[in-house]
Amino acid sequence: MSSQVVEILSAEEIRRAITRLACQIIEKADDLSQLVFLGIQSRGVPLAQFLAQQVEALEGVAIPVGAIDITFYRDDLDQIKTRTPAETDIPFDLTDKVVILVDDVIYKGRTARAALNAVTEYGRPETIWLVVLVDRGHRQLPIHPDLVGKTLPTATQERVTVYLKSYDGRDAVELTRPT
Repeated sequence: MSSQVVEILSAEEIRRAITRLACQIIEKADDLSQLVFLGIQSRGVPLAQFLAQQVEALEGVAIPVGAIDITFYRDDLDQIKTRTPAETDIPFDLTDKVVILVDDVIYKGRTARAALNAVTEYGRPETIWLVVLVDRGHRQLPIHPDLVGKTLPTATQERVTVYLKSYDGRDAVELTRPT
């Protein structure tokens, strides 16, 4: 089966989306000192780092950044290929903090659900926000992001792929359509 690949966001458009999301986080937050970013492994981690860098550049406040692996919190472990779990690195207390979960794409909502379960293993946050670069729709669970970089209506047979320089050597978001 052949497919058509369309670039949805360029590197510059990703940078602008991150800047816009950082501004929205600043506006929404009552107290920036209570924020912590948790990137969902794998591409949510560099996105969380980019967001933290933008908040610091705009406001002069350094926001702690951690990484959370949700592999063992998934409800489809029996259906996916076995994979080596990534590292969870949360070098700060989550209790009474505003935890900002960051991911690249939200689709069915199952990764976000797993991340919510994982977070509770590490403390009891005051609030949890979900921030995603791309929302492609088709939720199977009643989970919706608080902030979205790009809303992209898709068909279920389409695939959205986020490429980040730290993993892939380039920054882009692509939509693959079967033809």
